[in-house]
Amino acid sequence: MMKKLLMVMTIALIWNMGSAKWVVHDDGEAPPPQQGACTVATECWADMMHVPGCCERLKMSARAKKALIASDCCDAINRLSDDCSNTVFSTPPFTDPGFRFMIEQNCKLNEQRCVYQKMAEAVLGLVIDNVVPWIASEAKLLRGVGGEVEQIIEELKSIQSFIKDADEKAEQEEANGASSWVKSLREAAYQIEDVTDTYVMHMAAEAQSHHCRPKILGSLERAMCWILKLKSRHQIAQEIIQVKESIRVIKERGQSYGFSSSSSVVGGSSRRDGSWHDPRITSLFIEEAEVVGIEPHRDRLIDWLVNGGSKRTVISVVGMGGLGKTTLARKVYDSQTVTNHFSNHAWITVSQSFKVEELLRKTLKHFYKSRKESAPPELDGMDETLLIFELREYLKQKRYMVVFDDVWAVEFWTIIRHALPDNSQGSRVLITTRSDGVASTCKESLLDQIYKLQSLPEEKGLELFCKKVFYSDIEEGGSLPSELVELSRSIVKRCEGLPLAIVAAAGMMSTKRKVVTELKELEKNLGSEVRSNPHFSNMKRILSLSYYDLPYYLKLCLMYFGLLPEDYSIRHARLIRLWVAEGFVKEKKGKGKSAEQVATEYLTELINRSLVQVSEIDIDGKVRKVRVHDLMREIILSKSEDLSYGHVWTENSSSCYEFTRRVSIHRCTKDCNLKSSGKFETRSLSFYDADSLSHSTLCAIMEAFRLLKVLDLQEAPINFLPENIGDLFHLRYLSVRHTKTKELPKSIGKLHNLQTLDVKCSLVHELPEEVKYLINLLYLIGYNYDYETDFSVSAQKGLKLKHGLGRLQNLQKLYLVEASDGMTLFRELRKLKQLRKLGITKLATHNGKILCESIALMTHLESLEVCSEEDGMLDLQFISSPPQYLQRLYLKGRLAKVPDWIPKLKYLATVSLMWSGLMTDPVNILQDLPHLSELVLQDSFLGEELVFQATGFQKLKILKLYDMNTLTKLTIEKGALPLLELFKIGPIPRLNTVPEGIYHLRSLSALRFYDVSKLFVHKLLPDEGQDFWIIEHVKTVLFHYQIQGERYKTCTLNDLIFLNH
Repeated sequence: MMKKLLMVMTIALIWNMGSAKWVVHDDGEAPPPQQGACTVATECWADMMHVPGCCERLKMSARAKKALIASDCCDAINRLSDDCSNTVFSTPPFTDPGFRFMIEQNCKLNEQRCVYQKMAEAVLGLVIDNVVPWIASEAKLLRGVGGEVEQIIEELKSIQSFIKDADEKAEQEEANGASSWVKSLREAAYQIEDVTDTYVMHMAAEAQSHHCRPKILGSLERAMCWILKLKSRHQIAQEIIQVKESIRVIKERGQSYGFSSSSSVVGGSSRRDGSWHDPRITSLFIEEAEVVGIEPHRDRLIDWLVNGGSKRTVISVVGMGGLGKTTLARKVYDSQTVTNHFSNHAWITVSQSFKVEELLRKTLKHFYKSRKESAPPELDGMDETLLIFELREYLKQKRYMVVFDDVWAVEFWTIIRHALPDNSQGSRVLITTRSDGVASTCKESLLDQIYKLQSLPEEKGLELFCKKVFYSDIEEGGSLPSELVELSRSIVKRCEGLPLAIVAAAGMMSTKRKVVTELKELEKNLGSEVRSNPHFSNMKRILSLSYYDLPYYLKLCLMYFGLLPEDYSIRHARLIRLWVAEGFVKEKKGKGKSAEQVATEYLTELINRSLVQVSEIDIDGKVRKVRVHDLMREIILSKSEDLSYGHVWTENSSSCYEFTRRVSIHRCTKDCNLKSSGKFETRSLSFYDADSLSHSTLCAIMEAFRLLKVLDLQEAPINFLPENIGDLFHLRYLSVRHTKTKELPKSIGKLHNLQTLDVKCSLVHELPEEVKYLINLLYLIGYNYDYETDFSVSAQKGLKLKHGLGRLQNLQKLYLVEASDGMTLFRELRKLKQLRKLGITKLATHNGKILCESIALMTHLESLEVCSEEDGMLDLQFISSPPQYLQRLYLKGRLAKVPDWIPKLKYLATVSLMWSGLMTDPVNILQDLPHLSELVLQDSFLGEELVFQATGFQKLKILKLYDMNTLTKLTIEKGALPLLELFKIGPIPRLNTVPEGIYHLRSLSALRFYDVSKLFVHKLLPDEGQDFWIIEHVKTVLFHYQIQGERYKTCTLNDLIFLNH
């Protein structure tokens, strides 16, 4: 007891000493005396025989707010405190805010030296005799903390090979202990992460504190500061040792259950390192999962839609999840027959939870979009009644078709039917649902139809399975051995004709050797699962097999989709950055691959296994958005809850939930009362469609979740970030995209582990100088559009950065930054040699050369955007050695000529020249770029004729020619643009002749004209137009006319209304 009391007194004294120079007034005068206990302190330190009583005196003095004059301090040092009692110490004196400054604030400088000297002598004597032996034992333990941490991490790695085997056995009834063992193992892993991260956080805080403390007493003070930190270190050290012991026990339990290391398993993807790539993957991006046997269902539904009476009818497609209802409906919706028959159409995904107002608003907007019209902005403010009225008015005289996909609520049609008028125009409503009750409710008359989608026949299922597993053999015209066919048939039978289950099983099998032993192994594992339940749970088990077959790193990535809302498509780039921030993905330095590249490989493999679907692609074939099927999400959610991986929090959730690593807030209309689970630390917090997030809640989040790695506030209802966000030492991902946040706190500079800072489309326009301390930052994203100005070079707003940008040498994406700071910014940019994407705005003409010098050093650059000042010119001729891997180039502003280095970029896929004002034809310079797939020219040419030569643009798929006000002739020679699919042109007021070369563009599927003249249109009319033969082969020809602001009216060749424009 005496030793601990002496330690407390030592800490209290050194705290006091170390704080001696922390309070200084601007006028140089001494501050007024703080309410402390100077005299009592010196008395007690002099009377070392009554330490416990002195502690109580200090505490009582602080409560009484007693302070004596400076002279009393030195007098008190020489007399004993006979009246000190032996009261037990209970509250540390240094908790009193006045205590830490009492020496300097109550003593004159010359007297202070006397106090310091005598106190130090007394304390050192006591420390040497009584405290040092105790410290030594603690130090012996603490010196090994780092080693202990390393040992338990290695121990965890050694038993992770057991997880795959245990995971599978946990699902089997005979493995009664497996489930609890896996749970214990994962909890121990979480505890390891918490303890080690807490250890690292404390060490970093100590380093920061040591760096900032004033050095008053030199080595004595440093030694005593170290003593001050012993308690927290000691506690962490004890926790680490306890975790190590629990890991040892868990491992022994696992061995007793007979779990084997997955390293001994022959075959399977567990042996892969994530670098595997299938050459077919690009083609998989283009379409949904390949389906067979859909043609008769599609043709039947199309017939019901386009034929029949004029009354509005409802067609319900019913079937259990995984049968392909959505795929079938989409094939019908996208068919040329249907799109030609209905001038107004909309596709709406409903899902289990929906808001009526939101659904009505979305339906109306989709109808506008189908006609290439802009929806009125006042729609966003309308309530349910007004939206119903607006829908009825809009559809009054129109033939429309709308698909409501994935309807769950029986009362759905009762709610929505009044908004869809029966206007005797032959309108149709198509509904997909899993519920017979929903379909029955929608059938109000004999004209309404219910179509029950059946499972795939066995032969069709076998065809689908074999097409995905043995694609190479089938394409080469070979026949499969009968034994393989029969084994495949057996697997398909166990899938019960469910296309999604067949595709998932085939996706798992496609990564293995196509031999009998592998198929037999798959058949054996499927057997017991199929027999347990032939319906929905059976398919769930089959899909779980695909989950079990994943390597551990892919399981972590796949389960992240469970945190997303239903039917949610997430952008590829966002998902990759989240995976990296979570620590699921590591860079492979030996192979020269960044973490982002490795994550893309992971996503590619998940897509190839048919576990993740591509919902949107770029023109160059790259994935833009991905999602998972509803049923796969259900499986992921069950796994996520079981493993404490993540928790979806809604307004109906309890504020207290069992420990979980990740929390995702969905559709909250009231403030979220989030609390830390206590047992383990939450590492990720994200918001989706939250209507309320108060100031106090946001501050409480920063306080409660101290070990957060991900804080995704995208679209959250916030307008600030609290100052204490700087306490989130481990934070790696921070997004306030699409929020009303106006500025970032200075404490942002304390987030030394931050990798992603996303302020895009927020109100943040200038970043604090402290951003320069974010040395691990990889992605800095922030720009906005000024919608109040005309679409011009000044409409896009970038970020203002202060000095120190060059310190962020790990940056890979910097988009967009204002160049108004001039030379300082460009000197900083020269240091950012790892950039993959760079965006610069407000570039002054005289800064073009130095920017070119910086760009030449960025050898990894893949995307570059440069925007000039309002009246400036882009002078970018000085790049002697341009980045050879540049794929996308956007130049916005006047150019004297097309830079000479652009034709040297053999990997360039996209070029956009806007407001260039060129006098020479840019087409001639760009036509030989070997991989160019998209070209945009907007107000970029002041000549009268553009010529696309016969051998030019052999890979171009998209061509956009806007605002060519001087152009009178457009020539497209035969052989040019052989792969062109989309051509947008206009306004070109002086072009009155339809370019005959369009006739040679046989791959062209969509042609869109903007604000062309009446004379131009008359030449293209099907019956009387002399130039209709030029565009007759194009599937979609549309005319867009600007009617107000950015709103356009869209017409087809068959519409005559627009001729009155």
